[in-house]
Amino acid sequence: MSNGPLNGIRILEVEAIGPGPFAAMMLADLGADVIVVHRPRTGPLPGLKDKPLTDRGKRSILLDLKSEADRETFLRLAARADGLIEGFRPGVMERLGLGPKECQKVNPRLVYGRMTGWGQDGPQAPLAGHDLNYLALAGALWSAALPHERPSVPPTLLGDIGGGALYLVTGMLAGFLAAERSGSGTVVDAAIFDGAAHLQNLLLSVDGSTAGGPPARSNPLVGAHWSRTYRCADDRFVSVQCLEPKFYLTFLERMGLEDDADFLANQFTPAAWPRLADQLSARFAEHPLHYWEALFQETDACVAPVLSPEESFWTPHNHARQTWHETEDGLQAVAAPRFSGWPVSSPPPVPDRGQHSAEIMAELASEFAEVSQKKS
Repeated sequence: MSNGPLNGIRILEVEAIGPGPFAAMMLADLGADVIVVHRPRTGPLPGLKDKPLTDRGKRSILLDLKSEADRETFLRLAARADGLIEGFRPGVMERLGLGPKECQKVNPRLVYGRMTGWGQDGPQAPLAGHDLNYLALAGALWSAALPHERPSVPPTLLGDIGGGALYLVTGMLAGFLAAERSGSGTVVDAAIFDGAAHLQNLLLSVDGSTAGGPPARSNPLVGAHWSRTYRCADDRFVSVQCLEPKFYLTFLERMGLEDDADFLANQFTPAAWPRLADQLSARFAEHPLHYWEALFQETDACVAPVLSPEESFWTPHNHARQTWHETEDGLQAVAAPRFSGWPVSSPPPVPDRGQHSAEIMAELASEFAEVSQKKS
């Protein structure tokens, strides 16, 4: 268990993959006591580490939720928790007898967090889907392409984490505050579809209309020559996104284009973007990445190298902030955001499956004995 502003909060998490475990990890990073209910199994799941980093800082108990005795243990844990996180399809927890009704019966203050792709209702709710599907139907994938090109596949982080896990965390925290005031818990219906749609309110607040530009695609950061990645001479890539005119001018100065009338006049002229991007592509291809890193170092040109996490670990910025840590469980990023009064520390270890079963069962037995003694 880590030290942080959520000390004293207990979360019961049902083993899953993707955004649910990430949300629970984030709450553990912030100091919550997270007990993850791992299911008995004979081997690792395909494509998933036996000890995923999203389990770091949690305590693990093995329970078979199809077993009556283990379901009773689960309800005893739920009775002593502030929050619960599950990521099954709608109706699964109800069929197990562990839905919100049953859990809030033993704990009226419980904040019951539900993480799905489509949400708890609607025609898509019972259907399978993945990150790309949720983003597509929510309208979030529409702008993820250069004009007249097919939308690209963004990192899973955009839907699973941006539209999913972070909205679940926000919902859980709001639920805790409401329970503190009212004494009643709530059910948090966190859907990636909803979160991905909500994220677009920022883009819809920006005037994306451009004379001569492609219709409907409203993202002003897609297509511009000043908002792209470029290939360098060593086949590495550099990112450029100098949106504001003053930063754009700084970029042009470093590129030796400060007197080029075409670049100066057409920062926001979509018809000129392909031509100007071709010119920048040719220039960036003249030198390797380290040349451009040095050229733009400590400037407001909004240029940065495209690095792997392992390369990011060695950057001066990471050296200063200690965001990436090398641990016994591999390379990890520390908890975010940061708080005054709680120093940044190395990520806690990832538990073995069921590592804390005996410890947690002993706590339940002790708490039961205390309650029985008070009643007598």
